[in-house]
Amino acid sequence: MKARLGLPASAVWGLALLGLPRVIAHDLRLVGPVVNALLVFVPIAVWAAVVLWKRVPNAFVTLLAVGAAYGVLLGVTHQVLWESSFDGRPTLGGNFAGAFSPAVEDLVLRSFALGSSLMTGMVVGAAVGAVAWVVTRIVPGFRPHPRD
Repeated sequence: MKARLGLPASAVWGLALLGLPRVIAHDLRLVGPVVNALLVFVPIAVWAAVVLWKRVPNAFVTLLAVGAAYGVLLGVTHQVLWESSFDGRPTLGGNFAGAFSPAVEDLVLRSFALGSSLMTGMVVGAAVGAVAWVVTRIVPGFRPHPRD
């Protein structure tokens, strides 16, 4: 994995963990908009800075992996904090209101939340990775190390 990503798996997961405080703060409604914005943007700036500094083989692929790990952490954290995140139990609405048992509704909502979290992580990783990849093409000092 290190050869492909330019970082060991522990670094990929470590970078992903930087996003966890925002997830917890958001789910538990602990911070206001300014602190939340810092908790959103500082970790992804660190992601980009690390891959540029390490001159990984492909910043896009590396940050996509970090985003995937972040998505897993995001999804698991949302599941753990599910009850604290809502005032009461969330339910399906519209044509599906009352159509399923509470257990089935919970399974559907949690499944979609997990899928959404995984997708969010991947999209964030891809977006930051695309920006970092462009920087590696424009700024000679950030180009990947030549293969040995």
